[in-house]
Amino acid sequence: MSETLGKINHSQFEDFIKQRCGKERDEVRIGPEFGVDVSVVDLHTGKAMALTSDPLSLIPSLGLEESAWLSVHLMANDMATTGFAPMFGQFVLNLPAHLSKNDFEIYWNYIHQFCKDIGVSITGGHTGFIEGQNSTIAGGGTFITIAPKEEILVSKYANVGDAILVTKTSALSSAAILAMSFPETVKNKVGKEFYYSASASFYETSSLKDALIAVQIKNSGVTAMHDVTEGGVLGAIYELVIASGNGAEIFNEKLPIGEVQSAVCNLFSLDPRYCIGAGSMIITCKKEKALDIISRLETNHIPCTEVGKMTEKADEIKLIEKEKANDLMYFEEDPYWKAFFNAYKNGWK
Repeated sequence: MSETLGKINHSQFEDFIKQRCGKERDEVRIGPEFGVDVSVVDLHTGKAMALTSDPLSLIPSLGLEESAWLSVHLMANDMATTGFAPMFGQFVLNLPAHLSKNDFEIYWNYIHQFCKDIGVSITGGHTGFIEGQNSTIAGGGTFITIAPKEEILVSKYANVGDAILVTKTSALSSAAILAMSFPETVKNKVGKEFYYSASASFYETSSLKDALIAVQIKNSGVTAMHDVTEGGVLGAIYELVIASGNGAEIFNEKLPIGEVQSAVCNLFSLDPRYCIGAGSMIITCKKEKALDIISRLETNHIPCTEVGKMTEKADEIKLIEKEKANDLMYFEEDPYWKAFFNAYKNGWK
């Protein structure tokens, strides 16, 4: 079907999958869409149900606790874009046959604890062990929440004139996972201090708090949010802009790129603007509310930067570097995957 790693490309999604989504139902307010993190189904009495699904992680080089964290929080990050926390969770575990009973129990205990910490009740799923399952993907999960239908945000709701904000830093999860997966190499090449900083940032890969704080006051001015995953900060901005049917201006010099993330990405020949950045949230808001949102986040120790604005669709999506505007590039395949597997094949420790 596809030789590229990562998510299915935009054209395959639009031309094939989107046209084949079973029965059309009037209750489906938001179905499968490019650049949209959740689906929304209308319920009775002014409520709606938001749903999001993602693969579950089981990455031996990271550890069981860290894998469980990613499994829970990457789904929670998607749900956070609605402005609400997830409430219910379904987990389908297709585990490697060689995983011991003890390791399974450790992994599941962490899944349970991380769900409990953010208020998620696990309502069901499926658990099995599969011969020949050697992937770092251990199955899939779905998070669900119920909220007032008029208050649920999705990334396609961004408007012309909105400010574009980015929380934290580019390449947050890429740098953390690469450092933790190849500790000796990172320590030797970029230094122990950067290694420890990158590793410590792993538990900043949740953007649930970012989202909830951004919208915590009435009339917050937030119009849309999009979780940064594959394609990085610039890929996420591109997806949000396309989903909303607008254009955008992004100022390259304003993009937040931490010194640690820059150093680790450079070691792996990665552009931090374009690689997986879970933990960072793209937020669009009414221009006059941008400073209030940035201030509220920073009061809660979450850095936030204004990096551009939404424009008319005819203006297209422009990245402005040194006062020169070029079309923003969008890469179907996140370079992180190739960098990770190349390092693994080359025997990096």
